[in-house]
Amino acid sequence: MSRFRLLVGEAWSSIRQNVSTTVASTLTVLIGMVLLGLFIAFFTLVLSWSSHIQKELQVHVYFTGNATHAQENAVGSQLRSDSRVKQVIFISKAQAEATMKKEFPNLYQTPLPSNPLPDSFTVVPVSPNDTPAIGKAISRAHWAGVDDVHWGSVTTSRILKIARWIWITFLVGAILLVIASTMLIANTIRLSIFARRREIEVMKLVGASNWFIRGPFVLEGFVCGVFGSVLAVVILGLGKAIVLPAINWHVTGAHAWPFTFDALALIGGGLLLGAAGSGMTLRRFLQV
Repeated sequence: MSRFRLLVGEAWSSIRQNVSTTVASTLTVLIGMVLLGLFIAFFTLVLSWSSHIQKELQVHVYFTGNATHAQENAVGSQLRSDSRVKQVIFISKAQAEATMKKEFPNLYQTPLPSNPLPDSFTVVPVSPNDTPAIGKAISRAHWAGVDDVHWGSVTTSRILKIARWIWITFLVGAILLVIASTMLIANTIRLSIFARRREIEVMKLVGASNWFIRGPFVLEGFVCGVFGSVLAVVILGLGKAIVLPAINWHVTGAHAWPFTFDALALIGGGLLLGAAGSGMTLRRFLQV
């Protein structure tokens, strides 16, 4: 406990004696965490929207007008036996017409002599990536009574490709942002350590261990990380409460990561970045 109190005392003394570099380090963490928070919020929203769009990828199997119930049941059994298929929904001609009247009432202002819509199956895949394979397999099967198979091949391909690029962009962007934040914090903390390099050299020469010397600086990094990340959470929270309602926009089926998780991630990230920045920078001055 006495050693821990000594480390805390040294860290607090350094913070009081080097207020300008402490503030600079805290502001650097603040800026980095605000950018990271905005990045997480935006890309989790985009990822959520991408997942929602992918869940809407389906295969539609349309029957001919003279298809029998036996033929429709046989096709339904074949579809349900496919392990890639999550759900098979039968839509009768009457259900299809009711949906069409609801969505496009202008088309039915003039009564039609008969219902032109066919019976159909809507096939929901287990994985959105299986949609093209399921559609092609049904087309090649040439089942009796089946007139056409639609799965929006071009649209499906584009959605899946965009989803992959969104994931890649999110991962690369997060890694680059974390690296940039760590380097900025390390360079800022380096000013404080450089000003005390003689003190570090003397402590090293009189026999102090690397961990004993490193301890106060790491605690300083923790303090800067905590204050910077907490301030970032406060700023983002105010932005969420004030700016977001004023924008008044909405993306169907898309939801950003809950703010509580975002705040915890930022505080944890600030702690790690502050400590890592101090540890990385101090290593050079321990080589005496």
